[in-house]
Formats: sequence, structure tokens, C-alpha cells
Amino acid sequence: MPGIASNRVTPPLYQRQAPTRPRSEAKRSRIIEAATQHFAEYGYHAARVGDIAIALGIAKGSIFQHFGSKDGLFFEVYKRSVRSFAKYLDAPAETRRAGFFEVLRYWLVRTEHLVHEDWIPYRISLLGNYGTDLVLKREINRFLISEDPYGTESFVRFGLERRELRRDMDIEMIVSILDWMMERFQDALLTAELDPGLFRRQGELAEKKEARMQQFLDVLQRAIGAVATDPVPSARPLARGDRRR
Repeated sequence: MPGIASNRVTPPLYQRQAPTRPRSEAKRSRIIEAATQHFAEYGYHAARVGDIAIALGIAKGSIFQHFGSKDGLFFEVYKRSVRSFAKYLDAPAETRRAGFFEVLRYWLVRTEHLVHEDWIPYRISLLGNYGTDLVLKREINRFLISEDPYGTESFVRFGLERRELRRDMDIEMIVSILDWMMERFQDALLTAELDPGLFRRQGELAEKKEARMQQFLDVLQRAIGAVATDPVPSARPLARGDRRR
């Protein structure tokens, strides 16, 4: 596995490329689209740049010219995929009015739609989070921290403004806890959705999924939620049927 023993001081080659010219942007986009499908189908390690080039009818060297390496190509695929997901505060207005933890519930209930509606970008995000080497994973982490593609910091500030979150905790800590816990829990929900018999008995998922989500929200609220003495603004409860990552 390349990169495990590396001790690079300078950024990887694919992070130090010259800006692309407008004429080549369309070609880059075509390559990224084809590579997205290929990585999603074969995974990161089994994917072959040569096969992507053959599918596009271009030279393999042309891909390296644009992206520097297989890592560089996957990194662009990953960024485009992750940017396609909704941000926390893209939840409906009535859900936002109901509060921080109702927004979390909204996205948890919609987790299974990542499989049915956004399977390819979600698969790419899983590969980036769990299926790449350490050097590439480090660059992915830098991207997630610097760009905040899910709008986690803005969402946390939303919760603080509503006095629903702890004010004695560093905001970066709250952001990190939310990112870690939501990512792992949604991945667990989707694993069970894709293969219900992998961890639990068949037929158990539908019956207990809602209870598990509520337990998760209870744990999260105890970790980062405002203490009982803090004033909390009143929120209009969701109408029946409003409730649904």
C-alpha cells in the first residue's frame, strides 16, 4: 500500500499542479465523470487508470497529465461527490424552525435515500473515508476540515444561536463530535439497509430503526446539548407526517 511509510513535508504532487486552462476543463470533467463510475464499481485499489482511459478513448498519459496520479484523480472524484450532498441547513424551513435536533432527525431518516438516490457519490465517499491509503486519506481530511462541505460549522452556530447546544464547549469540539458520530451512525444505518442480515437477524431492522435513531439522538443531546438551566427558545412542533443524512 503506497504512502504508509511516507513522511512527506510538501503536499502530494496532485495538490501542486498548475491551474487548468478553460479549454481543458471540459476534458477534465469527462474524465472525472467516467472515473466516478469506475471507482464506484471497482473500488479504489482495484480501479485501473488504463481502463478509464480505454472507456474514454483517450491515452492513459492524458489522465496523468490532468491529475498527476491515480490518487490525484480519485481526490477530484471524491471532492465532486461530497460536494453534491446537501448541507445540514438545506433541511426544509419547518424542520429548521423545530430545532437543531429535529434537523438531525430529518437527515437520519433520509439516510436510506443515499442508497436509492445517490448511490454512486455515497459509494465514493465511503471509499475515501475507509478505502484509501494514508497519504490520500490525510488530504481528504484536510479538504473536509478546510471546506466543510456539509456545512457543519454553520449548523453548529445555528444550534448555539438557538441555545440548544452547550456554550461551555469549544465550537470546534462540537463540530468534530457531530461529524464523527453522524458519519459513523449513518454508515451503520446504510450497512444494515444494504445487508440487513449482516449484523442482526432478518426482519429486525424496520422494527427497531426508529428506536435506534432516537437513542442515538438522546446520546448526542446529552453530549453536546444545552444544560437544563439554559433558556431554550420555543419551537413549533412538527406537524404529523412532517418527520421523515
